[in-house]
Order: sequence, then C-alpha cells, then structure tokens
Amino acid sequence: MKAAPEAQRRLLDLQAVDTALNQLAHRRRSLPELAEIDTVAREISALEDERARAQVAVDDLDRDIARFEKDIEQVRTRKQRDQARLDAGGALREIEGLQHELATLNRRQSELEDAELELMEQRETAEQVLHEVQKRLTEATERRQAAEARRDEAYADITKEQEFKTQSRAPLAADLPPDLLKLYDKIREDTGLGAALFRSGRCGGCRIELYGADLGRVKSAPADEVVRCEECRRIMVRTAESGL
Repeated sequence: MKAAPEAQRRLLDLQAVDTALNQLAHRRRSLPELAEIDTVAREISALEDERARAQVAVDDLDRDIARFEKDIEQVRTRKQRDQARLDAGGALREIEGLQHELATLNRRQSELEDAELELMEQRETAEQVLHEVQKRLTEATERRQAAEARRDEAYADITKEQEFKTQSRAPLAADLPPDLLKLYDKIREDTGLGAALFRSGRCGGCRIELYGADLGRVKSAPADEVVRCEECRRIMVRTAESGL
C-alpha cells in the first residue's frame, strides 16, 4: 500500500488519541471504587442474612415470652378464683383442696415467671445482637453509597474526557486516505494498536529490534510505502526520529 509520508505520520496522532481512549476505557473498567462496591455489596448481603437470623431469634423469643405471659395470666386468674372460693368458706375437705391447689398454682407461677425472666434476658442479648448487626449494616450501606458517589463522579470525568478525545479524533481520521484508515482501523481492532513509530531499528508496536535483511527492507522502502512489522503486522511509521 502507498500513502504519503505526511499521511503516515498523522497516523501517530490518531493512534495517540486512540491509545488515550483505550486508557480511558480501561480506567472506567478498573476504577478502585468498583472493587470496593463489589466487596461492600457482598458484606451487605452477608449482613442482611445475619440480620434476618437475628430478627428471627428476637421474634421467636417474643413469641415464647408471650406464651409464658398467657400461661402466667391463666394461673393468676385461677388463683384469684380459688382464693375467692377459699375466702367464702365451705367444707373442710373443700378448703383443704383449695389450699393445696393454691400452693400448686403458686409453685407453677414461680416456675413460669423464672422461665419468662430467663427468656427476657435471652431476648435482651438477642436484641443487642440485632442492633449491632443493624448498625454494621447501616455503616456498610453508607460506605457503598459513598463509593458509588465517587464512582459516578469518576465516570462523569472519564465520559467528559472520552467525548473530548472522540471529537478530536474525527478530523484526524477524516484527513487520512480511506484505504490507509481502513487498514489502520483493522489492525487496531485486532491488536489494540494500529500504528507505531519505527525508531532506532525497533518496531514501536511489539518492541522487536530488526537486523540484517529485515532492517534493510525498512531502510530501502520508498517514503510513500506503508511498511508493516513482520512480527506484529502493525504499521511502522518512519519519521526523522526513526534514525534511518
């Protein structure tokens, strides 16, 4: 392929813009905030599971405490009824039976109240655990929100730079011969780099140094010849810096 030396040199300007765009795209994909958000998201997921378990533990204890409260209230009601019957008097056998039942009910009430107190202590501990998990979850959520805000700010900056670079690319590409631009774009799409400066006997794309016949081929090629690297197939642009 033939192309004016000046057109070939402009490929380096175009490649500089494309390299900057590639770097911006890589920066967008590899923002540290993305890894942070991913890490915190996993932490939040685990904390949400932990919170659910802690809430279930509190709810179970509340249900058990409510059941004990109901049982205690039933015992109290029965005691009041029996005490009223005892106060009303009656046959000795009936009085003895009521006294025995009241003693049994007192023991039952004491047992229930002791069990309820133990459950209430367990609930206090479980509630503390739940509050601690909720606190950690809130803190993690705030960290994620802060990281997302930093990510969005970085995205905005990158987008602004990408738009500027894209706008500057258009006139550079339009100023090149269509066949040269087509070749450059194809190589760039395949390898990420379409053209590179040939300098000091070395391809600027793959960094391979040329010797002997390969170097002679580059030196002897006409100025308007589009020379490509035998190793990486990229366009090697010759300028005054090439040292030929």
